[in-house]
Amino acid sequence: MKLHIFNVGHGSCALLKTSNGGVMLFDCGHSDGSFHPSIALANNGITIIHRFYLSHFDADHVSDLTALRRACAINALFRNRTLSGQVIRADKGAVGGTTLGLDNALYRHDTYIHHMPIEPDFQGVNVLSFFNSYPAFTDMNNLSLVSFVDMAGVGVLIPGDLERAGWLKLLEREDFRNMSGRVHVFVASHHGRENGYCREVFDYCKPQVVIVSDTDRQYESQEHCYDSHATGINWLGGGKRYVVTTRSDGHITIAADGNGRATVTASGFIPVL
Repeated sequence: MKLHIFNVGHGSCALLKTSNGGVMLFDCGHSDGSFHPSIALANNGITIIHRFYLSHFDADHVSDLTALRRACAINALFRNRTLSGQVIRADKGAVGGTTLGLDNALYRHDTYIHHMPIEPDFQGVNVLSFFNSYPAFTDMNNLSLVSFVDMAGVGVLIPGDLERAGWLKLLEREDFRNMSGRVHVFVASHHGRENGYCREVFDYCKPQVVIVSDTDRQYESQEHCYDSHATGINWLGGGKRYVVTTRSDGHITIAADGNGRATVTASGFIPVL
């Protein structure tokens, strides 16, 4: 199985597909004129998303959802259920309102009845998600769904836009600390911005590599260096890499090597899913 971190600019979208057709999607941001997950999935014959993990209700994490729902059936939705749609709409109204993709996400959030549909055998892939609760936190970022993906012994952490205060609260949990110690690939929170960084996480988490999903630097705070926290991976052409970014490297693919280590490759073109 492989996990693809798509190059969606300053957004987020990742797809896991097993060889027997199991599909999990983590957020569904897109890049105008460059990459739409709805088109990529359709072009690869994918018509069902068995599990959709929505990290949080920000436009850049759900921007392609309207088109995606036309292209694919979504069987199961995972999100922070302590938040009501009313609270989210009030939050977004205070900063300019919602987008079409966000409206679609909120409709799903309001109407989806959680159930466990018949699923394929995900071939040893397990996902465990954590989140802080509303109203202990009231901002969308610190209410992000944080997902630990285990692919045949290779751990990938996808934290949405979690900020320092949210990290520290989750670190109070022993099970969260234990899962952090099993991470090989760490996806930087909030596109690598400073407010998503929490040094204390790396007291437990010792990843091989950090991945940043971003576009050309938009904020002065997008300067934090994660390389000191990674052990490094062998990179094509020689040498080691400690941080890989969609901005510089394009679409990124993570695979398990069978020995409990991650192999990471990147390209400027859409990978075969």
